[in-house]
Amino acid sequence: MIVAVAGGKGGVGKSTVALNLAAELDAVVVDGDLSTADLPRGTGPDLHDVLAGRADPMDGVEEFWNVELLPCGRTVQGARAVDLQAFETVVGRLERMSGPVVIDCPAGLARDVGSEIASADVVVLVTNPSEAALANAARTRDLAAKLETPVVAVVLNQTDESTYERRRTEVRKRFNAPVTYVPQRTTIHRAQEDWVPVRDAFPESFPVERFEELAASLAECRHRIDGRWVQ
Repeated sequence: MIVAVAGGKGGVGKSTVALNLAAELDAVVVDGDLSTADLPRGTGPDLHDVLAGRADPMDGVEEFWNVELLPCGRTVQGARAVDLQAFETVVGRLERMSGPVVIDCPAGLARDVGSEIASADVVVLVTNPSEAALANAARTRDLAAKLETPVVAVVLNQTDESTYERRRTEVRKRFNAPVTYVPQRTTIHRAQEDWVPVRDAFPESFPVERFEELAASLAECRHRIDGRWVQ
């Protein structure tokens, strides 16, 4: 299964959700932000090199804590050299060789976002409860619909339980997808400082339960995908 973690607006926590979701799914996480990468740097070939045909996808995968990561380069020259048409082939090879793949998509609706969403089996939308973030997430949902990649979950990030309980029915109707939430916690921020999955840094913390729940819902989607049916 290939999961695109997207949302439209920057700063809503897509990279944090992607990293932690990959940890729960035992997946390779791909830093798909070709111009402003967030996930840790690698020490060898990166996604720029792979998409430019200079390296095999598996040669770029590194273990970062307990997560396999295909990092992305940071140079303008590297971003300009990539062939976006190769992205689907790259993530397909990763899936065949290593299992599930989680793509950390960039913000906005540029061509790279469309290529990454089109390469995925399903989309997880990440947003915070603000109207600006929800509006951007809705535009990403519309793009996914045009590309025929179903949105199977919405994560209300950086929020609290009372806001989630108050807004989840509205958000579920708006996006026609199940809604979960990830609370704003110091444990997440402390783990994120070193890009450590919350499970590794604070295994007994409440946010781990939320990422487990999200991963479990995607595991069910994987079963349905294998059976040629997706929600």
